[in-house]
Amino acid sequence: MEVKKLFLIIGMLGTLAVSAQQKVQSTGADARQLKKAERREKINQLIKQEEEGALIYQKQGAFGFKFNTDAWSMFYEHGRYKTINKTNLWWLEFGERKDKKEEKVPTLSASQGFLVISSYIYGKRNNFYYLKGGLGQQLLIGGKGNKNGVAVSAIYGGGLSAGLLKPYYIEIQNPATNTREQIKYSPDNENLFLDPSIIIGKGNFGKGFNEITFVPGAHARAALRFDYGRYNEVLSAMEVGVNAEYYSKAMPIMLLNKEHKFFFNAYISLVFGKRK
Repeated sequence: MEVKKLFLIIGMLGTLAVSAQQKVQSTGADARQLKKAERREKINQLIKQEEEGALIYQKQGAFGFKFNTDAWSMFYEHGRYKTINKTNLWWLEFGERKDKKEEKVPTLSASQGFLVISSYIYGKRNNFYYLKGGLGQQLLIGGKGNKNGVAVSAIYGGGLSAGLLKPYYIEIQNPATNTREQIKYSPDNENLFLDPSIIIGKGNFGKGFNEITFVPGAHARAALRFDYGRYNEVLSAMEVGVNAEYYSKAMPIMLLNKEHKFFFNAYISLVFGKRK
């Protein structure tokens, strides 16, 4: 009798164990099915949003060219999707800034029996290049509405700037030695540097790069971007915006004009890139 009771207890325990295991397996399977259903629903929502014209992606990389009111620049930009209407950005930009009063002066000279046509900028002391790195955000204002529409975004941010001053060389016919020389401005040769009667043209482009001086600064940026790309995988846009920069010292671009620490310009840029 005791043996029968023992077997009965063992059988009941085995049944309970099997039942508990099946329940755990069932619960695990239900949880997996629920997660799969949630993923399918999320994917379906993303597909629906993309069909409706929303910009859906994880990250984007873009490059572009800016046509500034005071020269030009080119840039690379990286974005990471944060929410349906917000993307975090960082960028690098390189360009040149010119004084609004710069004017090319044409020249005509003889060299080895040939007439040489050239030009130079009267009174220019330095070429002003810059390298900027910044952080910001892209805020979606209006979606495309459909794949053939245009998405409008606001872009804002700022960061550090590196002002790069490269001496501007001109070529002259030195009256004292009757030889051709390439010179940059210094207080000792100001009378030669500003004498148009002896200036032949600008110096070689590569001359002066080993004499670049660095001036630290900061910048801010605000713009509107119009994305007309048909597919989300491709970024094709036009951007209209403004830049503001401030440097730690006045930047000597022209001898006869006032030097400035603060610079402000407007720009139009073309932007191309890809999204993933």
